[in-house]
Amino acid sequence: MIQVKSSGNVILVIAAIIIILGALKMAAVIVVPVLLASFIAIVISPIYAWLIKRKVPSAFALLAVILGLMVVFSLVGVLIGSSLQSFSSNMPLYEAQMQIQLDVLTAKLNSLGIIEGELGSLFNPSALMKYSATVLKGAGSIVTNSFMILLIIVFMLLESTNFAKKLERAKGHGSAMVQIDEVFTKIKHYMAIKAVISLVTGAVITLLLLLIGLDYAILWGFIVFLLNFIPNIGSILAAVPAVLLAFVQLGTFGALEIGAIYLIINIVIGSIIEPKLMGAGLGISTLVVFLSLIFWGWLLGPVGMLLSIPLTITIKIMLYSQDQTRWLAVLMSSSQSD
Repeated sequence: MIQVKSSGNVILVIAAIIIILGALKMAAVIVVPVLLASFIAIVISPIYAWLIKRKVPSAFALLAVILGLMVVFSLVGVLIGSSLQSFSSNMPLYEAQMQIQLDVLTAKLNSLGIIEGELGSLFNPSALMKYSATVLKGAGSIVTNSFMILLIIVFMLLESTNFAKKLERAKGHGSAMVQIDEVFTKIKHYMAIKAVISLVTGAVITLLLLLIGLDYAILWGFIVFLLNFIPNIGSILAAVPAVLLAFVQLGTFGALEIGAIYLIINIVIGSIIEPKLMGAGLGISTLVVFLSLIFWGWLLGPVGMLLSIPLTITIKIMLYSQDQTRWLAVLMSSSQSD
């Protein structure tokens, strides 16, 4: 009887999860802006809290933060919009130039006896350039709901100070409140550090690409900033469009140079600096990274892929906070994590 009851509970839990996931997928239009706003609010809430501590009236502090966000959103919207238009109009030129570069590289490799035949049969210039345009459109979709996102952020920031006070009062009424506070603290820690690291990585790459003279350098830096939230895979996805354009614009040596820049920066920042700043307990395995990318992308679309790791980290922290589910968090961890 106990075994049957246990099996029945498992089936009910699985059924409930399926229903919840189905509802989330159907409500993705609403859920995605709310999730995006939540993580942005988590990142900028320390700025708002710092202004409040400096005796700035809450209304003025909120206005300053929101105006700053509006400026950033406007700049990003103009940047991506103009870049998409320019990139689309130059697409035929880039495809033709890529074919020329492939022919030149093919001739060199044939003369050295490395390969026989045409590289054009392995690489489709049109498909490669369309991939770059797809990455740009995916980045552009993030700012399409900017007004709704800003509105949600306003209410979240207004609630943030009151929520902190409520949480402080509730701590004495149960261990659950202490665990909730711990979860929020770790999520804020992760998001703040990840945002700063992503910003620094994007800025460094933008500066180097500007010095080299690659077209759309600021745009590629912005793509790096976004995709850097996806560890391991994100840096590769961010590098591909820039390397392809470098091959078209600067030739084989230029593509190798820019590929090396991406590789070195991601090794130094992603593999050395970031793990030290993050500390133990927040890392997740490469398999979980890949599976979460697929799962959240299927559930919430392109923005779900961008938020896949923050969402997975959030789930891991919540699982780790409970004794009954801590083993699941351990299975999700990377080898360097506790």
